Amino acid sequence: MSRKQQLLKRHRRNKRIVLLVGLVLLLLVGVLVAWWLPLLLAVLGWVAHEAWFADHLFYSPKDDYCYDFGHEAQQVAVRLEAGRLLLDSAPELGTNETLILGVQVKSSWIGRFLDPAIEVLGGPSADRQAFERGVNGLRYLNLSGLAGPLVRGELQLRGRFCRIQVQPRLLAWRDPDYRRQRVMVIAPHADDAELAAFGLYSQADEAWIVTLTAGEIEAEHYQAMGMSPVEAARIKGRLRAWDSIAVPRWAGVPETHCVQLGYFCLQLPAMQADPQQPVASREAQLSDIRLFRQFNPFPLPADRDGLPTWDNLLADLRALLLKARPEVIVLPHPSLDPHPDHICAQAAVMQALEGLDWQPTTVLGYANHLHDNDRWPMGDSGAGVALPPLFDATAALRPWCLSLSRAEQFDKAMALGMMHDLQPPAPFKRRVRRYLQRWLAGRSGSTYGENEFFRKAVRRHELFWRL
Repeated sequence: MSRKQQLLKRHRRNKRIVLLVGLVLLLLVGVLVAWWLPLLLAVLGWVAHEAWFADHLFYSPKDDYCYDFGHEAQQVAVRLEAGRLLLDSAPELGTNETLILGVQVKSSWIGRFLDPAIEVLGGPSADRQAFERGVNGLRYLNLSGLAGPLVRGELQLRGRFCRIQVQPRLLAWRDPDYRRQRVMVIAPHADDAELAAFGLYSQADEAWIVTLTAGEIEAEHYQAMGMSPVEAARIKGRLRAWDSIAVPRWAGVPETHCVQLGYFCLQLPAMQADPQQPVASREAQLSDIRLFRQFNPFPLPADRDGLPTWDNLLADLRALLLKARPEVIVLPHPSLDPHPDHICAQAAVMQALEGLDWQPTTVLGYANHLHDNDRWPMGDSGAGVALPPLFDATAALRPWCLSLSRAEQFDKAMALGMMHDLQPPAPFKRRVRRYLQRWLAGRSGSTYGENEFFRKAVRRHELFWRL
């Protein structure tokens, strides 16, 4: 069982205990006070839960984030005076540095009900990076793309429903411009490349998009159209295979650089456990991956037999790596992103690279999911991406951040809108929860689309980690 599953299991167990205790108290109120009062309290309690306590937050907001950034960062002395962030010296900062500022954030009492945030003013446009309700600890603000106003002394920080105190050192990293190199984005599922790296691959001089699975499961939306479960799974897989080839064209990636490997969703761990054993689809009644590879621009090793095995996956990846010869590989981060297919995708690429004639110069990791906070990145569409929660600094993490203009964010939002998996409406319960959170907790949805990934992914930053 993964750490994410363990945290979710513990969360659900604790929730059941709280519900049981609450039910007993409501029964006592009904017996001792009035029969109708428990009904009213139950409704009010449910509304309060959906508005303020429904987040999957598997840690205390009072815990400090714990990062080891290594020794490569340039440390710049800063101070906060009357809300203005000032440098103690005048270092040379370019426009492409990754800039991270540690901040002690203490929520006000309102910040226990409305998302506390730090407003960053003085740049080309205002930014607001949000944190957990009730936060009281060390967090990391992302100031990438704001070197100009920072050096000129124009940058202002203002707490919203919180008080802030900056750390005395701003961390700055200077990297090559990876957009000027050959980039290969590894997507476990169609839309992962767009969620994590559309801004990067759309601006790259040469980009390849490699999608590992068809993502054919959980096809209830298509079953509602009258299809059988098998028919629904197959058509969903075909649609997502098409998306993985077609949507990168919106960013100018040639069709010849888009590849769908067609392995089956959530079956990569089983394939990895027994590399020569074929692992069939859970829902599509298929044990041949070639149905989902029909849009590929050229043949690959596994096309010979179509078997969904780990050995075939490695052979496909080795062929692609030798053909594309990427200088930069972008893939899921092995410890930040807990999705089992994402973990296996990273492992497969690293195994495929072993002993290969071509080796990339840079590997960048991304996280489209987290273990312990389902809302990260917190805040609204268009906002900056503060660093994610981390409480185990056993390995150094080296961030690299790409800043996106409003026009680039619009293009990314349209690319996500083309993805069939992000189009179905949210379940009724989730829509009610969002309505309550909008009116009671001040949260707004994304103007780009109903799916939560529009809020999470269409931001002024794309955040990666050098591996």
